[in-house]
Order: sequence, then C-alpha cells, then structure tokens
Amino acid sequence: MTGELKETKKDDENVVYIGTKPFMNYVTSVIMQFTKNANKEVIVKARGKFISRAVDVVEVARKRFLVNQIEIKHIKIDSEEFENKEGRKVNVSTIEINLVKK
Repeated sequence: MTGELKETKKDDENVVYIGTKPFMNYVTSVIMQFTKNANKEVIVKARGKFISRAVDVVEVARKRFLVNQIEIKHIKIDSEEFENKEGRKVNVSTIEINLVKK
C-alpha cells in the first residue's frame, strides 16, 4: 500500500487520511469536520513520507483557521509491516493526531 488511504468506512467519518492531494484540501477537510459536521474530535492519519505533511496540516488548521478552537488531545506513533512489490517485508512509520474541540 502506498500513499493515500481511502475514506470509506463508517467508523472513519471523523478521520482525515493524508496523501498526495493538494495540501489545502486536507486543511479544509479538517476545518469542515469541526465546523460543518460538528465533530468534537477529528483524527489525522498518515504513513511514511506523508507524516510531515500531516503535522503541517494540523498546525495550519490550529494556528491559522481554528485559532483557540481546537487542541491536540493525543499523538500516536507506530509502524506497520507489509510486503512490497518485490516481496520483501518493509516497515512504514505511521502517525495519528487526535484533535478535539475546546
């Protein structure tokens, strides 16, 4: 699995998966989860090279658009093992950033 994960599961309604789309799409998605969907908690998830982008998305949403409205509740880091195209097992780092409304 590479890059972007799909947002299709019912349990994932408050999850924003970071991938290859334009940066502001993800920031907008986080903002919309809190404003339009009235979620009390939003989870931003990313893997591999998209981890730094996830951190940037959270910081832009927190410090530019939802100033003093949301805060980081919890950050979880982990790694996943899977088989690449060549059949070798590889580890990919993951991050989950839980944001909550103040």
